[in-house]
Amino acid sequence: MPSREEAEAAFRTIIRWAGENPDRPGLLETPSRAARAFREYFAGYQQDPLAILDKTFDETGGYEEMVVLRGISFESHCEHHLAPIIGQAWVAYVPNGRVVGLSKLARVVDAYAKRMQIQERMTSEIASAVQEVLQPQGVGVVIKAVHHCMSSRGVHKVGAEMVTSCMLGCFRDNAATRQEFLAMTKQ
Repeated sequence: MPSREEAEAAFRTIIRWAGENPDRPGLLETPSRAARAFREYFAGYQQDPLAILDKTFDETGGYEEMVVLRGISFESHCEHHLAPIIGQAWVAYVPNGRVVGLSKLARVVDAYAKRMQIQERMTSEIASAVQEVLQPQGVGVVIKAVHHCMSSRGVHKVGAEMVTSCMLGCFRDNAATRQEFLAMTKQ
């Protein structure tokens, strides 16, 4: 992995390439700030989403109905242009004897979002992680996001929102379960 100094040098080069002077007083600290920002933007590479879900609880009192965490905000970056992707995720599962703390679902969304992404892959990665660790009766994930690679450049379609979904188990096989979940994403 390149050093922080190498990353900062790369940002200095990009600033020069854009037509600016990286030694101008207002830009002197920008390469360092940008390197720190990129470390934060891509913190998901240092996280194991499966390990995040590892601690589960079996004290459910027989609860076997849908568990839904709605409107999980996230920021990601398009792997094609490094432009922001800003959105929300809805993650649902039907337990099979075990549940996970709700904050863990939000952390899994962040672990995948804090990587260079395409929304389709991120949606299925989240669903697959929940399915693999919890082994529930089913998992549903819906993501709605605005892609700045489309709104701030290229076709400039501000406000266009991409929606993706991944349904596994009973969410795929049972139309009523799928519809119940999808109705919750519209509220």
